[in-house]
Amino acid sequence: MDVFTIIGLVAATCTTISFVPQVIRTIKTKHTKDLSLTMYSIFTTGIFLWLVYGILIKDLPIIIANAITLLFTFTILILKIKYK
Repeated sequence: MDVFTIIGLVAATCTTISFVPQVIRTIKTKHTKDLSLTMYSIFTTGIFLWLVYGILIKDLPIIIANAITLLFTFTILILKIKYK
């Protein structure tokens, strides 16, 4: 594994993990009033497209980060719609 891939994986880990506290809090409290439905809709779409892009260019850090982040952002989006 080269240094560029390692940097990409570390960056992907940091940005992906940043969603964990929001997912946990949203699941526990069921409070989504302060979350923007528009922002999470657009962001989730963007993450999905980054995942597709990563798959097309076969870039492991992009694929892993966006697959996991998509699960987190989609979860928040669904909970936002459910608890609206």
